[in-house]
Amino acid sequence: MKAIKFVLLVFLGSIVLTGCGTSSGTAATSDSSGRAKAADSLRKVTTVTAAEMPLEQLIVVTGTLAAEQEIVLGMKVAGRISELPVDLGSIVQKGDVIARLDTTDFDLRLRQSAAALEQARVRLGLPPTGTNEDVDLERTSLVREARATMEGTRFRLDRASQLYEKGLMAKSDFDVANSAYKVAEAQYADALDEARNRQGVLSQRKSELEIARQQLADAVLYAPIGGSIRQRSANVGQYVSAGTPIVNVVQMNPVRLRTDVPEREALNIRTGMLVRVNVEGTSTVHEGRVVRLSPSVDEANRTLLVETEIPNASNALRPGSFARAEIVASSSQRGIVVPAAAVVSFAGIDRVFTVRDGKASEVRIKTGRRTDAGIEILEGVASGDQVVINPGNMTDGESVAVTGK
Repeated sequence: MKAIKFVLLVFLGSIVLTGCGTSSGTAATSDSSGRAKAADSLRKVTTVTAAEMPLEQLIVVTGTLAAEQEIVLGMKVAGRISELPVDLGSIVQKGDVIARLDTTDFDLRLRQSAAALEQARVRLGLPPTGTNEDVDLERTSLVREARATMEGTRFRLDRASQLYEKGLMAKSDFDVANSAYKVAEAQYADALDEARNRQGVLSQRKSELEIARQQLADAVLYAPIGGSIRQRSANVGQYVSAGTPIVNVVQMNPVRLRTDVPEREALNIRTGMLVRVNVEGTSTVHEGRVVRLSPSVDEANRTLLVETEIPNASNALRPGSFARAEIVASSSQRGIVVPAAAVVSFAGIDRVFTVRDGKASEVRIKTGRRTDAGIEILEGVASGDQVVINPGNMTDGESVAVTGK
């Protein structure tokens, strides 16, 4: 009996010990699993280091694009338009024909002037055609005739004087011979003057011929610059006076950007500075250079007029467009920059989240310039701080797990 009781006691003890061992193992396993689940429930975040880097000092301005040149073209002579091969938007190169006038009247005037020139040459004893205009006035027929008459009367006066001195001629006859010589002398001088006058007429006729040729050439209007037709103000068949506007031509390449820079920032602007330009309605950035500065500040609004020249070979920029520009005043400044995705803005307050001892810490910041590299931080974050990327609805003090940098 005693042996049976001992066996029963051993069996019951084994059961108790087995039960206790199972309970302890289960408790240990449950505690480890809980810690793992708690770690898995932490919010996983990615951080980036706030770094100090070079920043450009930018002067942000707005302005209006203008053509490099805009010219209103008209004819130099009056006439009726026979050809007008351009219209609104037409692209023209320097020297292209813009308009032509009917040349009938100009051709007739040219022929008339040429005939008058030939007549003037003949009156001076020159061939009708040619370029030689050297004339010896003493050899012209008019002067030779007057000189011959004067020499004949002088010969008669000399004989009359001899006869009068010998008492063989009456005083009245001598006076007649003397008067005839003076008349002939005056006629000779008048002939010289007439010859000189004919020389002047020759020069006048030559000028009239050149004018007629020039008017014929001016019956064709050429483009003085390359560009585009902004406006056409005449039509084929229309009679136009000299100077009447026919077309407006604008030079599209390059274009100018005129901007008013505040006086306090204008001190930093120099010619040659880089300017980045954005035009309303497009995201393309065009680059240009500051080429001109006004010599004085506008007293009314305390601004300085600055002109930027922007290449426009593709004619993508249109004069008259509104534009925003960034003038790069300096590239030597440095600042702390974080990615734009790290900054949270709400109700006008900018914030970032840093990670310290496994917890998120909300930091209010003051932002500066926005660049391609990120956003400049003026206050709140120091170089080397770890900031959270895309914090979303993260709260201050929230436990987080950093998964990468």
